[in-house]
Amino acid sequence: MKIISYNVNGIRAAIAKGLLDWLKSASPDVLCLQEIKATESQIATERAALEALGYPYQYYYSAEKKGYSGVAILCKHKPKHVEVGTGIDYMDKEGRVLRADFENLSVMSLYLPSGTNPERLGFKFTFMDDFKRYIDHLKKSIPNLVICGDYNICHQAIDIHDPVRNATVSGFLPEERAWLDAFIKSGFIDTFRYFNPEPHNYSWWSYRANARANNKGWRIDYLLASEPLKPRLTRGVILPEAKHSDHCPVLLELT
Repeated sequence: MKIISYNVNGIRAAIAKGLLDWLKSASPDVLCLQEIKATESQIATERAALEALGYPYQYYYSAEKKGYSGVAILCKHKPKHVEVGTGIDYMDKEGRVLRADFENLSVMSLYLPSGTNPERLGFKFTFMDDFKRYIDHLKKSIPNLVICGDYNICHQAIDIHDPVRNATVSGFLPEERAWLDAFIKSGFIDTFRYFNPEPHNYSWWSYRANARANNKGWRIDYLLASEPLKPRLTRGVILPEAKHSDHCPVLLELT
């Protein structure tokens, strides 16, 4: 199975930038999207185009606030079950968690909040703590789990272009990094790092100061696979050539 996760920063904007042509070539079995910034009623034309590419099974979870957040999962094959949200009200109002269960694997699309100001940073920490408890419980019934998405956190210094100057910036705060470290160590594999120890591999770049052209980025998009899936992992890469967003896709292949 080939899984791709992609924060598209607006699904309609990404499609206008050529997302469909790229998707036809990439052809994942499961595509997890974050920050779709649209409701299902706003993307009827786009849904039809995606179905024509071989994705008849499309699941969207939008935020209550229009033009904000939202996640999706597109599948070539029908899941046996789709779980919308977490059941935690404040999380679910922002459309940040969606899961598709297949026979021997579950795939989750996650859009973890950013901490753009003190209020949202507090919200982010609350979300992180509640999300970990949710996943700790979920793993008991779903041991084969891949959590795809934008975590809005760089794990280690190797994952950010300037770790010194960004040490006090949300996304690279010690507390955020410690949370992600503990989350991974609770039973997950950072699948990109499992295959790739090299520096200078990023998945998000600011639109400012020509950051992408100069590769001054952050690696904040992950495909975290639960430990029982380790023998099935075959490939994990970042796809920076895809330029439909300020993020790029990340890919995992497994048997």
